[in-house]
Amino acid sequence: GPLWERPLMEVRLGELHTWISTCNFSPQGLLGAAQRAWSSYCAKYIHVKQGGPAGISMLLAGYCLLSYGWNYQHLSK
Repeated sequence: GPLWERPLMEVRLGELHTWISTCNFSPQGLLGAAQRAWSSYCAKYIHVKQGGPAGISMLLAGYCLLSYGWNYQHLSK
């Protein structure tokens, strides 16, 4: 596709200067870029369509670390 539609990770090093010059650095352009980045993050990490053991194990590991942090003073004695 056109260079201005490509995400940063798909731009070649020789095209980087041209890609940066096509970016919109106005407040609306920056806000739109932030919204697209947040939507991409949510689609990749939060609104995952397939469940599996990885998500549940991350949740359990986070809970274990959090509870250990809460009870650290009690456990260290």
